[in-house]
Amino acid sequence: MNKIIVVLVLLMTLSSCKTANYPPLSVVDYVDIERYQGKWHEIARLPNSFQDDCYCSTAEYKIIDSVTISVKNECREDSINGELDYVNGKAFVVDGSNNAKLKVQFFWPFKGDYWIIDLDQDEYQYVTVGSPSRKYMWILARDPMLKSEQLNKLIDNAKNKGFAVENLIFTDESCNGNK
Repeated sequence: MNKIIVVLVLLMTLSSCKTANYPPLSVVDYVDIERYQGKWHEIARLPNSFQDDCYCSTAEYKIIDSVTISVKNECREDSINGELDYVNGKAFVVDGSNNAKLKVQFFWPFKGDYWIIDLDQDEYQYVTVGSPSRKYMWILARDPMLKSEQLNKLIDNAKNKGFAVENLIFTDESCNGNK
C-alpha cells in the first residue's frame, strides 16, 4: 500500500482526537471555494509522521459539487529529487462553516479536520490550515515561495492561536519549480 496513504489515514484518525485544552479555534469568516480551488505549495508545516520523507509538497483542490472537493496531495519521496508520490482524497464542507471548515478523507471511513484559520481574502494567494487539536498546521501559497513579511505574519497569527510554531519545518527553497 502506498506509504503516503497509510500515514494520511493515521492523520485523519489522530486529528479528531482532543489532546489538550485549547480555546475554540477561530477560522476565517468565509471561503469562496471557487477561488480556493487550484494548486497550493507547502511553505511550512508542523512535523507529522506521514510527511517525514516528503519534500516539495503540494495540494490541489477541485470542486466536485457544492459540498465536495477533490484533493490531490503530492510530494517528492526522500529528497527534492525523489520519486513523485501522491494520494487522492475528498474534502467535505462542514455545514454552517461558510466553507472555512472541511473534513478531509483519504481513506474511508476516516476523516480529519481541515480548518482554514488564515487566508488572503483579497487574492487567495496564501493560507494557513490547522486542526483544532493544534497538532497539525500548514502554511500554503500559490507560489513556491512567500515573502518573509507575509510568512512572519502568518506564523505570528498561528502562534496567537496556540500552534507550536517554534517546531515549524520550512520547505527547502530548492523545491522551486521542481515539479
